[in-house]
Amino acid sequence: MSSPGVPDLTTLRPRLPSPLQEVEDKRFTRRGVRLLLKRDDLIHPDLVGNKWRKLEPNLTAAAGRPILTFGGAYSNHLRATAAAGRLLGLPTIGLVRGEELSDRPLNPSLARCSADGMRLHFVDRSTYRRKTEPETLAALLRAAGATDAYIVPEGGSNALAVRGCRALGEELSGRADVVAIACGTGGTLAGLAAGLSPDQRALGVPVLRGGFLTAGIRALQHQAFGGPRGDWRLDERFHFGRYARTTPELEAFAEDFEERHGVPVERLYVAKLLYGLVVLTDEGAFPRGSTVVAVVTGAPQEP
Repeated sequence: MSSPGVPDLTTLRPRLPSPLQEVEDKRFTRRGVRLLLKRDDLIHPDLVGNKWRKLEPNLTAAAGRPILTFGGAYSNHLRATAAAGRLLGLPTIGLVRGEELSDRPLNPSLARCSADGMRLHFVDRSTYRRKTEPETLAALLRAAGATDAYIVPEGGSNALAVRGCRALGEELSGRADVVAIACGTGGTLAGLAAGLSPDQRALGVPVLRGGFLTAGIRALQHQAFGGPRGDWRLDERFHFGRYARTTPELEAFAEDFEERHGVPVERLYVAKLLYGLVVLTDEGAFPRGSTVVAVVTGAPQEP
């Protein structure tokens, strides 16, 4: 039973803990490595993957207020927030990077946000980069007519979200030697690492280039837990150039994985993670007898 003004999230019936699926893949078995998929993409049909884990505590904290958040034109986070608003009857506002997009037809991702009731407000890229500055943020809220909104940061990563993602690590405690996850803002990795057992380690595969995530993850863990938690590291080789882009090589890899295992592979995060794990396994990064879990943080988007 929820408190007055707080949405009852139990009505959404998330599938938790999410399933753990073993896949037989010779690229791993020939190296003596066991590969498991943590199917967070099956938690909820609209709030897939780590989006549920990050949004749930923030939706509760919002206590029925409008939700305002940020993202690019292909943001899975914007799409999940819009879906949550539709399902729970909450107003949502999305501040979208790129003022030039306001004069163009909406891409399928933003069109889905709009169809789910999200009010889109396009922001020039220079201002967007300064969105965390108090004066800039206040001006953005006024311009969007959302001064009373509950603010969720880009990618949904704040202290509440990180603490929510700790449950992912707890669900995998004792089930693997290494738990690997694709990273955008690093919030899920920050929580995942905190929930794992001391003898486990977390591996993050950033999907954006730039080398900025290490400091961000440390800051998120400090905000959420007061200091560092867990054994984690990043491998920054598998971003494939930039976010929201794929290459023919990555596309062919994802299609091949889908054919081998019957698992739909989301291209912007999950494909890069799985590709990275194949390369790392071939390099001998995981000792024989290791069990590696790949967290499936999303599903392929449909228009």
